Amino acid sequence: MHIVGIRELKNHLTYYLGLTKIGDKVVVTDRGKPMAVLHSLDVIEDSAGVEERIASLGKRGLIRLPMQKGGLPKIHPVKIKGIPVSKIILEERR
Repeated sequence: MHIVGIRELKNHLTYYLGLTKIGDKVVVTDRGKPMAVLHSLDVIEDSAGVEERIASLGKRGLIRLPMQKGGLPKIHPVKIKGIPVSKIILEERR
């Protein structure tokens, strides 16, 4: 396990990410107080959040992560003539 300050991490981020890639953990400190732990996504804790679990699945190639930020594109409603779809569905349920 490596301990690194925020400034050092910022200046040598690639090096420390390389350490996590080979399985080492990096403890990030702010003025000597531990603030975060960087580790590989190969092994995640049971208490991991949704984002970490999704990132882990993406790393293993089980899902594909979004390539761009933001939400889904806007969907424009389509207007059609005739009986509303909601009425058709309700009639089929009876």
